[in-house]
Amino acid sequence: MSATKNMRNIGISAHIDSGKTTLTERMLYYCKKIHAMHEVRGKDGVGATMDSMELEKERGITIASAATNVTWKDCSINIIDTPGHVDFTIEVERALRVLDGAILVLCAVGGVQSQSITVDRQLKRYGVPNLAFINKCDRVGADPYKVKEQLYDKLGHNAVLMQIPIGLEDKFEGIVDLITMKAVYFDGPGGDIIREEEIPAELVPEATARREELVDAVSMFCDELAEHFLEGKETAEQIYSAVRSGVLARKLTPVFLGTAFKNKGVQLLMDAVVKYLPSPLDTEYEAFNLDKNEEKVALKPENDLPTISLAFKLEDGQYGQLTYLRIYQGMIKKGMELYNTRAQRKIRVGRLVRMHADNMEEIDTAECGDIIALFGVECNSGDTFTGEKLNYAMTSMFVPQPVISLAVKTKDKKSEDNLAKALTRFTREDPTFQTYVDDESNETIIRGMGELHLDVYIERMRREYKVELDVGRPQVAYRESITQQVSFDYTHKKQSGGQGQYARIAGILEPTKDADFEFADATKGGVIPREFIPSCEKGFRKCLDKGTLIGFPIVGVKVTINDGTHHPVDSSDLAFQMAAIGAFREVYFKAKPEILEPVMKVSVETPSEFQGNVFSSLNQRRGLIVSTIEDTHFSRIEAEVPLQEMFGYSTALRSITQGKAEFTMEFAKYGRVPAGLSENLIKEYQKQK
Repeated sequence: MSATKNMRNIGISAHIDSGKTTLTERMLYYCKKIHAMHEVRGKDGVGATMDSMELEKERGITIASAATNVTWKDCSINIIDTPGHVDFTIEVERALRVLDGAILVLCAVGGVQSQSITVDRQLKRYGVPNLAFINKCDRVGADPYKVKEQLYDKLGHNAVLMQIPIGLEDKFEGIVDLITMKAVYFDGPGGDIIREEEIPAELVPEATARREELVDAVSMFCDELAEHFLEGKETAEQIYSAVRSGVLARKLTPVFLGTAFKNKGVQLLMDAVVKYLPSPLDTEYEAFNLDKNEEKVALKPENDLPTISLAFKLEDGQYGQLTYLRIYQGMIKKGMELYNTRAQRKIRVGRLVRMHADNMEEIDTAECGDIIALFGVECNSGDTFTGEKLNYAMTSMFVPQPVISLAVKTKDKKSEDNLAKALTRFTREDPTFQTYVDDESNETIIRGMGELHLDVYIERMRREYKVELDVGRPQVAYRESITQQVSFDYTHKKQSGGQGQYARIAGILEPTKDADFEFADATKGGVIPREFIPSCEKGFRKCLDKGTLIGFPIVGVKVTINDGTHHPVDSSDLAFQMAAIGAFREVYFKAKPEILEPVMKVSVETPSEFQGNVFSSLNQRRGLIVSTIEDTHFSRIEAEVPLQEMFGYSTALRSITQGKAEFTMEFAKYGRVPAGLSENLIKEYQKQK
């Protein structure tokens, strides 16, 4: 139990380029996991430890989340470094699904940026308590006080400063700890030597005022502290306890400062992880008992109970599939049997390893709360493994739908075989990367979350599988919908000797904004027998897979059947399905169908001098400017732009801002395609047919 109490499972999440991977590198160094620090875009050519993929080192970004385990002051910490790019958001989703706590990293200059908001939404979805670390306090324009206010205004966090800076920008020397009321400096080439001194005289008034704010904010989580605070007798231990209570209740976000790149503030952040973030004992988890109609079962983080674990990430390496597991209850030992509840089969644990980026350490036993990996186990992401053949399942994670697709074509037979292997592997590893063969063109189509997402996978196919590929134009995931209400009355009759087919259905087809498809039965008097009502729904659903306007799925449709006729002999499940299909096709064009396109939420950050150029570039792409935030030197422009218009935007943006701007985008909604473009799409589809 003490081992589980001294365990932390944390994720490091943030907007692109906020310093997540650099921060993780410093943590590894101070925990003596590595002996030298490397940089994300290192001149030594080594790259950061957690960016183990060649593409990550080349591009200076994190593509796949990486796990490691460190020990800090007798506390075992499993750390998962996650990507910042929204294209790889599934990596963040599955990390947060299994973590107990998180560090939300924010840039002292950029503050709360677009991807910070997305990450915060994910933290809230999974109920993950978190600390905030304001990084890059040494950069020009750094303002941690402004960022702390943004945490409150934009994300709704009850943010409380635990430290204040000693100087900022190029004068950033260290921090003042508001609980111990000491100035802390980080000496030595790697910031290894921590030196505590008295607070500089000029900072004493501000430190005293900020400490009062801190104690006042956290005293609501501890009655004893509230009483002692009024008497001026509060102790550091009482404050630590109150902050921990607030964090675990997700009603308080302690804010820490530093600069990972300059090796300042990281050790105190590690102390905070141990002090404030939950252990597996502090977190409540549930499973579903599949034998009892998915009845909820509370899990207990105890080693001597039957094992329950979740496979949250898969990797196919040169030695076979690597399956990352989070153990929620019980233990996993080398050689023991586990039961896969989805596949309903047993597996034997062969190699059990603890991961350190792309390196691994063999272990014999993993305890409750641990994050480990198994070798050579065939399973899917999201599978539940239990001991003693318990038929339990953990909840699945949220998987966003892909919004962009590409046609890929191999140049030779060898590449064709290798492409099949690559696609099988990547679709197993990443639920947001999908593939299928188009029935009409016989082309292989890959689908993903954005240009960068697909670009990375295409590059990996070429490098890792030696696939020679031709890549088609990006294809947007359009949708079709209807705009008017229409009535239908359709009879399906087929007589060809022997038993015939007969079914008649009547009702209303109308648009709805509440769901992709709704079905309602308003028939009376048994005109359609009860057993054939689901057949009608099944028939209508079949029609939605591929519309007849441009061949994309149909959404926003409500069908109500209010009348019908059946035959005692000739009516059947198939007859009513065919009647529904015939009815839908007969009236679809009368309902005035329209084409919908994915609209992206685009956030551009640019030096203010280029603001006009960025406005112009977004307007040319049918963009709608939603808001503009202007700081001293930088502007952030939020807009909604159709995905079709965003292809190649990164190149255009670099050109008009001298390479000084960056942008992120994520799916926002589906919007109506303008008439002229709609006509062109229909003509193109008819030509292909």
